[in-house]
Amino acid sequence: MCTPAAGGRGRVRLNVGGRVFETTAATLATAGRDTMLGAMLDPSWNAPGADADAEYFIDRDPACFAVLLDLLRTGDLHVPPHVPEGVLCREALYYGLLDRVRAARWGEFDGDRLRLAASVPGRSPGDGTAVRAAPDGGCCVAHGGAVRVYNWVLEERRPVHLDHAPVNDAAYLDASTLLVAARERSGTGRRDGGGVAAFSALTGEMRHRFRVSHGRQARSFTPGALAFDMDCKIFASCKGRLNEYGVAAWDSATGEQTDFFYEPPACALGEADRLQWLEGTGTLMAATMFPRTDSSFISLLDFRGRNVVWSWSDVGTPASLEDKHAVHAIVLEDGRSVCVVNQYDDLGFLDLRSNAGGVRWRSRSKLTSGKKVHTAEETCYPKLATHGGQLFASTSDGISVFSGPDHALTSTLRASDGGAICDFSIGGDRLFALHNEENVFDVWETPPMPII
Repeated sequence: MCTPAAGGRGRVRLNVGGRVFETTAATLATAGRDTMLGAMLDPSWNAPGADADAEYFIDRDPACFAVLLDLLRTGDLHVPPHVPEGVLCREALYYGLLDRVRAARWGEFDGDRLRLAASVPGRSPGDGTAVRAAPDGGCCVAHGGAVRVYNWVLEERRPVHLDHAPVNDAAYLDASTLLVAARERSGTGRRDGGGVAAFSALTGEMRHRFRVSHGRQARSFTPGALAFDMDCKIFASCKGRLNEYGVAAWDSATGEQTDFFYEPPACALGEADRLQWLEGTGTLMAATMFPRTDSSFISLLDFRGRNVVWSWSDVGTPASLEDKHAVHAIVLEDGRSVCVVNQYDDLGFLDLRSNAGGVRWRSRSKLTSGKKVHTAEETCYPKLATHGGQLFASTSDGISVFSGPDHALTSTLRASDGGAICDFSIGGDRLFALHNEENVFDVWETPPMPII
């Protein structure tokens, strides 16, 4: 590609794949200096004495360039029927405009304005374990011993295969790195079937396996849940073969184990199925939920002093509440309370500032209509998530959105006929909901605000 004249000169004439476009330097500059089009106007990139009237050639798709140039001119994205979305995505990546295209496709995430954008059928009905949103608007779905990966235009990439080791959890360390926690295969006698590993989200190839050592000896383990802090330190709940239960920590840059928080008495950590890093306090929440265990446990761990700084369990719950087991938990964004949900879809709140109080249950039946009770055959328990000050809770085949300091119900998402929701995830300005029966995942987006 030849370089155009400096950005101070008015019009720029480009020949893209044989089609001539004429625009202004100001229009190209709106792409930003860190993009290819913006860099064309930077004097430090331009050859001295460039001809201001020259026509410059770019050997790319002209139909896609027309769409992208119109986006720079107007701020709107209009994709003609003859332009495949996948090709447009590829071309936008080349020009450095992929984020601009995504921003024009959907607006800033707002749970009360979400609209169903797509329903994507899965490959293996009935065995979806987890769905995880990627930072770039894509997602991954765990199916048995495989994790299927989708880019932001919902095209399937090469999957991650774990040689039939069942997946317990997955998480995006960044847009190109996928962490997978898989349990060991029973009855094989092999010690390399489970554990935590990092994979390329682009190629599915394994980059690193994270080891756990006890007494300087590497041991096999089955991880349960994954989390990481702002410095990308990785955490996983671990069950060892020799009763080595607890939470392991690794440095993501070196891949080396940095710590292991051993499970203290009456504090179930090794089987925790929910981990969450709390940046405000520098602690890690570990929650072991019913029905994985007979009782539910929630703890806040301080790795600096290896202390349990707060804990709660429903052991010894009064008889009037003994059938209400917490099945999922999340620390709210204010960092002052934990929200839990029981098998009857009731929300409860625990005060992190006190070790004394119990759960303040709030029956969702007062807030919703047509509430469905989970039957004995129902395997999808409700899940929780937070984003932008809103609280999200799955219930049967829908997701309720709660807003404000009192967590008032403000909207409900329900669209797919794929059956009960077994998991959902928010990230990359999208919400992904995985339905269990037909293994369909729904994609919810916030439409952009109208341009006045």
